[in-house]
Amino acid sequence: MSHVPHELHEEFPEAAEAIHALKGANAHFARLADEYHSVNRQIHRVETEIEPTSDEALEELKKQRLYLKDEIAAMIATSRNVGA
Repeated sequence: MSHVPHELHEEFPEAAEAIHALKGANAHFARLADEYHSVNRQIHRVETEIEPTSDEALEELKKQRLYLKDEIAAMIATSRNVGA
């Protein structure tokens, strides 16, 4: 079990500029990034036993984070293709 938070800038280090630009220009992306941050922090609190929960609840949170990460990755890729 990893106790390291999975921040977006760590997950997509090569896309820092794209993430920043998308947050400012795309309300949907900004909402996804905020939701990712919130879910990610919740997972981190559970994993570090600050906020204990069931294994099932933790797995659901991890699935939600993965879904959000996939959506964010797709939007980053699209923005790069449009800008290319």
